[in-house]
Amino acid sequence: MKNKILGLRTTIYKVGDINKAKEWYAKAFGAQPYFDEPFYVGFEIGGYELGLQPEEKPAKNKAESVVTYWGVDDVNAEFNRFIAQGASAFEQPEEVGGGIIVATLKDPWGNIIGLIYNPHFKITS
Repeated sequence: MKNKILGLRTTIYKVGDINKAKEWYAKAFGAQPYFDEPFYVGFEIGGYELGLQPEEKPAKNKAESVVTYWGVDDVNAEFNRFIAQGASAFEQPEEVGGGIIVATLKDPWGNIIGLIYNPHFKITS
């Protein structure tokens, strides 16, 4: 039986200032948006979508129960680069077993951004 769930497609971050967030994310992720409207900004990152949506009432304390991890080759280097871009450390880089390294940061709007190096992960279709 073929799995009907095709895999991750999009992660969305809610932001208080979509124009500033668009600039910040473009610099932090090294990509320009392919879709840019006042109600949604979409970036293509390694075959996946990173979306920004404006918050009418920006939340001061955002939920920390869900994290999207973006794959990188060097978690420490990317963690430090994100810090230099204005993100704040949430969880320092740590090896969690099997050579897998993870870290999390918060963007200037309080959203958690995960970074992961996983030598075992392979994208399948």
